[in-house]
Amino acid sequence: MTSSVSDTPDVTGLIELSRDPGLDLKPVILRVQTDLFLAAPIRDRAVLSSFASLATGLISTVDDETLLTVARKLASCPETPQAVLAALASRGGEACLEVIESAHLLEPAVIAAALASGTDVGAAIAARAERDLRSSRTAEAVDPTLPDTMLDRSTFEELMRRARHDADIAGALLARPDVAAADVAPLWLHAEPALRSKIHEAVAATASLRSHPQAPRGLGETLTDLSRDGDVKGFTAALAGALGLPANFLTSAPNPASRYDLLTLALRAADLSEAEAVYVFLTLNATVARSADRVFSLVQLFRSLTRPASRDLLAAVLDIRLPERAAGVEHRPYYAPDADKPRAVAERISPRDILPARARQTV
Repeated sequence: MTSSVSDTPDVTGLIELSRDPGLDLKPVILRVQTDLFLAAPIRDRAVLSSFASLATGLISTVDDETLLTVARKLASCPETPQAVLAALASRGGEACLEVIESAHLLEPAVIAAALASGTDVGAAIAARAERDLRSSRTAEAVDPTLPDTMLDRSTFEELMRRARHDADIAGALLARPDVAAADVAPLWLHAEPALRSKIHEAVAATASLRSHPQAPRGLGETLTDLSRDGDVKGFTAALAGALGLPANFLTSAPNPASRYDLLTLALRAADLSEAEAVYVFLTLNATVARSADRVFSLVQLFRSLTRPASRDLLAAVLDIRLPERAAGVEHRPYYAPDADKPRAVAERISPRDILPARARQTV
């Protein structure tokens, strides 16, 4: 699935106003563009390039308060372009320290910009290097060539957290024979088809024992209409809202190629029919629709999934808890002590009306 830069809200009016020497709207534009970037359901190469070009030009012109606000938002986003982080670090001060502390990845250009800013960042860089070194040593515990290495629960959880966005660690965990299929459900997107099937079976064994809320009525028709119109943002928002997912849940996929696999998982969890899912595959994105092999593989994936297991897999992959009942529906046990029972109806029913009468025989 791709997203077009043309889908971004038009802020050319603000840009024109920013050229007025009597107004300084650059901080407003930077804040708005930052929020739009973080809220985007899909950030493809065009979106990343466009945001990097605009943000790097504005960062050097805004005040320190705006700079720190933007740095706190962007540093924690794993998809923030490194050029933007370098621009933030080059300004020095608290924004620079925020980038060093919170960024998921620091390339040499970002560190060089921080050192050249004039801010004393030596201690922050040393602390970050030590933290990264500890994480790197932890990753060595899952070397597939060392299958006898025992993993305690805390180490496994830390590795699982990193494996969501690190294909090497994910591959190492998936290759270990001592890890149960159900335990690596969060790495379903990283797994090969055969292992995906095993993970699905393990999750389905428990998922089928629980009740799951029904999908909103008419959801399939709503989604197919949005797909037909090419409204990617509306489609994603409607699907996420129906399942109780974050609006940008597709960005959790480890790479663009697996986003449609995550979408297929969500479509199955939303209880779409196969015909509705196929329609989405053929209309939502022209690049996918033109590839018969890709559409066929997505249909095969959709057919292999069950709805209960898809909901649990979706929750595991996104590391969230899905609602157990439809929004606005409150479970009220009929036999609870404080439940309102139809006593009036019960009082009108007499045991004599239920049991057949038996005629008395006389001699």
